[in-house]
Amino acid sequence: QVQLVESGGGVVQAGGSLRLSCAASGRTFSSYCMGWFRQAPGKEREFVAAVRWSDGSTRYVDSVKGRATISRDYAKNTMYLQMNNLNPEDTAVYYCAADPTYYKLYGLGSADYWGQGTQVTVSS
Repeated sequence: QVQLVESGGGVVQAGGSLRLSCAASGRTFSSYCMGWFRQAPGKEREFVAAVRWSDGSTRYVDSVKGRATISRDYAKNTMYLQMNNLNPEDTAVYYCAADPTYYKLYGLGSADYWGQGTQVTVSS
């Protein structure tokens, strides 16, 4: 059974940084892609970033480009999202997701597997 467990959320002041982690288990992810999504109160879920496990290629939503870095630790089956220069608009529940298809994550905003989410709150 695939499990995705997020950690690293919290409260941070505007301009600060956070690193989110997503620990994956239950299968081999070498052929998978993983990504981060977020959902703010009253808004639809939004794609944030994705990484293809096999070659490390990445994609980002425009609003986080230059402020976020997605990465993966192949040996630990863990994905990370480093976010810098956070602003109140980044406040949301951040979800980890995994799917065999790269485009399904960043293009369709869908995935076979989801984590439970971790809250990120940026205070002004």
